[in-house]
Amino acid sequence: MAYTGKDRFVALAGIYQSVLCVRQIARQGSVDTGTMTPCIYSLFQTDVESVPEIFGAPGSVNAGAKELLGQLTGKQPREMELTRYVITLLKLERVLAGRGQLIEDIGSGIEDARNKLDHFPMLHPNLLAHLADIYSRTISRLQPRVMVQGDPHFLQLPDNQNRIRALLLAGVRSAWLWRQVGGRRWQILFRRKELLTAALDYLRLSQH
Repeated sequence: MAYTGKDRFVALAGIYQSVLCVRQIARQGSVDTGTMTPCIYSLFQTDVESVPEIFGAPGSVNAGAKELLGQLTGKQPREMELTRYVITLLKLERVLAGRGQLIEDIGSGIEDARNKLDHFPMLHPNLLAHLADIYSRTISRLQPRVMVQGDPHFLQLPDNQNRIRALLLAGVRSAWLWRQVGGRRWQILFRRKELLTAALDYLRLSQH
């Protein structure tokens, strides 16, 4: 299957949306469920006809898309914290790609979590705790570690820890998707025009 610049943009926007949610939880102790749901939803999508469908309905990664567009155009202040999270997740995906057993463990863990969807909604604490445990047993043991900054009070709450770990798992999934559709880190620097065009196209279509 031939992938497009829009596919690569959507996958990259998925990473940004995950880390936006992580930052919001770490700083404010809460998160917009409409922004978080597509990230968790993507973990369970293995048989879809297009890349955008991995995140759900059209416009599902609007938040990540707008943040990425702002960073590409310079119209938003440079968010070094978000950039650091994104780069770390991209590096982790590359490390994970060489660890076949961990990939199998993640896959089987997500299949177990899929069974819970029959009993719990997408963002139920029990389901998020299961996804967080998958992250703790696999990706969190790899280097580099994701060092989340925020309010210690919020970061110490178990439910917030679970939400953050589940979102980081989703972020790595989006990083894997980005690689799968032909994304490479140098493209962020040298193919900005392609990303900008894809960003504007995605946001325009999602408004209809």
